[in-house]
Amino acid sequence: MAGAAVALSLAQRGWQVDVVEAAPALGAGASGLPVGLAAPHVSPDDHVLSRITRAGVQATLERAHALTQAGALSAQDWGLSGVLEHRIKGPREGLSDKRLPQAHEHWGTRASAAQLAAAGLPSGSPALWHSQAAWLRPRPWVTAQLAMPTIPLRLGCAVQRISYSRAGWAVWNQQGELLSQTPALVLASAFDTAALLQALANQTPGALHPLPLHALRGQISFGRVDALPVSAQAQLPPFPVNGHGSFISGVAAPNSEAAHWFMGSTFERDCYSALLRPEDHLANQARLNSLLPALAPAMAQGFEADQVQGWAGVRCTLPDRLPAVGQIDPAQWPGLHVCTGMGARGISLAVLCGEVLAASLDKEPLPLPPELAKHLAAQRFTPTRIQPVS
Repeated sequence: MAGAAVALSLAQRGWQVDVVEAAPALGAGASGLPVGLAAPHVSPDDHVLSRITRAGVQATLERAHALTQAGALSAQDWGLSGVLEHRIKGPREGLSDKRLPQAHEHWGTRASAAQLAAAGLPSGSPALWHSQAAWLRPRPWVTAQLAMPTIPLRLGCAVQRISYSRAGWAVWNQQGELLSQTPALVLASAFDTAALLQALANQTPGALHPLPLHALRGQISFGRVDALPVSAQAQLPPFPVNGHGSFISGVAAPNSEAAHWFMGSTFERDCYSALLRPEDHLANQARLNSLLPALAPAMAQGFEADQVQGWAGVRCTLPDRLPAVGQIDPAQWPGLHVCTGMGARGISLAVLCGEVLAASLDKEPLPLPPELAKHLAAQRFTPTRIQPVS
């Protein structure tokens, strides 16, 4: 998602963009998620993550509408459904009973009695309603953003290393063959960015790995709606519900036209494997029991081993939970940019990050106020160099 977002943002500004993708098809890695949400983040003090996520969701929705009008996305690919947030966990639970931050008023309100009832939640449950929120299927989303004829795409080209010289940046495959040479290189390869940067640092005298990237594995559980008991089908919320995990229903799964339900995801830090685990289905079932306690018992059959399906992926995070965008170290590695570290918010943040990076390269005003944009700058992790005085 990050690479597609950056590529389209640059191509729309007239840049010649060459996309090199390791997988044999689009929507691989963490971007292979069957469905996810673009939804605001709410905090009592409306802190940086909340403000940036709102801007990100707005950018995502604007691009989704534009791609729909162009015929690249369909109603099966995404929907401006609104999202109910059941605030069941942690110190933010009571926020729905208080006045929302003023900046959030356009985005969310306290959930109405009718909305709570539609989700099977008791009257007075701590919940917010986000009208400007959507579900989205990442694979067609990525494909639609790379559909411009001016974006050449090379699939199945795994990058082993990158190098810098006066001629610019060179990208090499595992056989030592040159894949591309360019004055500006953007690494938008999630956690794989760490290995490329570490190899580059190893071959650069005095350089340190500049980004503290961490792996975050997540698994979702899903199944066919028509395989559920009739009682469960009748209780499915007509809109996505998030909070302690997310529940989405009525959306087709990859390689299927049938309506499915989706619950997840798990969060496992410093795990580099995307293998499916039966115990994670149990964890997602427990999440559903907290998120939608009236629905969970009726859904129990759907989590049985012969019915439940799963998807797992490895996301990429940074210590402050915000992405890293732009140049890492322009003095040492001029022209090297990154767009990574979106964690579980890739759908909400990737388009905004692509616009920030493209605007920076094009020397345009950034699409964020400076006090917010600085929190996305990849250079925030670059150690300050001290020049010795003799």
